[in-house]
Amino acid sequence: MPINIFMQLHQIKPKNKIKKGKRVGRGGKRGTYSGRGIKGQKARAGHKLAPVIRELIKKHPKLKGYRYGSKSFKPREQVMVSLKEIDKNFKSGDVVSPKILIERGLVSKVKTKAPKIKILANGSISKGIIFKDCDFSAAARELVEKAGGKIEN
Repeated sequence: MPINIFMQLHQIKPKNKIKKGKRVGRGGKRGTYSGRGIKGQKARAGHKLAPVIRELIKKHPKLKGYRYGSKSFKPREQVMVSLKEIDKNFKSGDVVSPKILIERGLVSKVKTKAPKIKILANGSISKGIIFKDCDFSAAARELVEKAGGKIEN
């Protein structure tokens, strides 16, 4: 008998046996309802649940108007900080940024992100402090510049 050196598709066999799933609901230890509970969609044979993506789409409100999708994205929340608080907690020459304000405990994160900071002119400032990535009210900007501080964006 000649030896066939080329293996053919019908001769390939898996290394491990394929384990068949347990057939539930046919007597034995699983009982009448077979772990499915009584009635309902999930108790029926061949049940299929609604697609998840469709459910998510249905939960979003339908908004009127052209380009309504962009309305659902809200800008970052702004947190107000007074000049009085900054004057109390920082020395002259220090840098004030959202990250540093969070580290010092003056501002807390909003949904795990650093919020937008707006400096208000409540109180006064007597030190030359450097500000980075902060918004200012017109009066606060004036007071910071008078005190010899810098505003960098």
